[in-house]
Amino acid sequence: MNDLGRLEDLPAVYVQEMRSHNLVPLWPSLRGVLPPKIPTRQTQPTCWAYRDIRPLLIQAGELTPIEKAERRVLVLANPGHGLEKMQASAAIYLGMQLLLPGEWAPSHRHTPNAVRMIVEGEGAYTTVDGEKCPMRRGDLILTPTGLWHEHGHDGTEPVIWLDVLDLPLVYYMEASYHINGERQHVHTEHALQAPTLAAGLAPTPVFARQNKDYPLLRYPWEQARASLLALAETQAADSAVQITYVNPNTGAHVQNILGYYALMLRPGESLQLPARSPACVFHVIEGGMSAAIASNTFTLGEADTCCAPGYTPVTLTNLSEQPTFVFMADESPLHQKLGVYEIRP
Repeated sequence: MNDLGRLEDLPAVYVQEMRSHNLVPLWPSLRGVLPPKIPTRQTQPTCWAYRDIRPLLIQAGELTPIEKAERRVLVLANPGHGLEKMQASAAIYLGMQLLLPGEWAPSHRHTPNAVRMIVEGEGAYTTVDGEKCPMRRGDLILTPTGLWHEHGHDGTEPVIWLDVLDLPLVYYMEASYHINGERQHVHTEHALQAPTLAAGLAPTPVFARQNKDYPLLRYPWEQARASLLALAETQAADSAVQITYVNPNTGAHVQNILGYYALMLRPGESLQLPARSPACVFHVIEGGMSAAIASNTFTLGEADTCCAPGYTPVTLTNLSEQPTFVFMADESPLHQKLGVYEIRP
């Protein structure tokens, strides 16, 4: 029986007496927090077109110097959560960040985990825990919880990247804060480690990162793209061509709360993804696709981004005559750790 009592049915004096003791009745709100069969979701299917974002981001560079902004970012906010909440889903924050030639975004560290998916430009870098990581289109760079990081730009053109953080969850837990720091001393160039770690080999301890939780901080797009193309040669035509960004030491997700993936859609391919409990973000690196999410269908070109709520089937269709490459982020690691991960038929 779903006909539960309402708060309005209770005497006003009784309600006031409860509230005076910081008490509230559960039954009027029970179906709100425990709805039947499927969760209540605030996350809405939403698409952010890069052609709309880029001019406003460039204008932000003209209006606000980096010294006043510290991080010059336009947040991709999901209207279902309210734009002021600045979140794409329950656990995912998205932002497009701009760094202009000669600028330096100062060093800090914070409790939320972050990754950077590079959208355009050359010459910028992120220094994480003393490791200098070049930023090139399609690269994934980790800035894990608690590690110092800063951004610099030695090139000649604007560099833009997509920030993905687990900020909404960490903020909800009342565990979100940052600490400012001094410019880092670079002790490792990423190029010294990437070829060996990507091949499943480890440098000798004198050169290895001491933080074993994050042995690899930069995942170059050229390697991920090559892996997808090689996988497509061996996968059955009806199988998804997808890879997961993992910790090379453990094979686990690179971070604890959000998962990151790269997907290749073959020319003309239409891929039906099942309804899963975690929300998911799709960002086109190369090519173009349509994304059918519930009753919404979005057309995405390069650098466009969209979000699908959990428990919602998604169909991705390649609109290009060439392979389309997509970066994905979702809440799977969190759901799996909490034991609430589901795939619905």
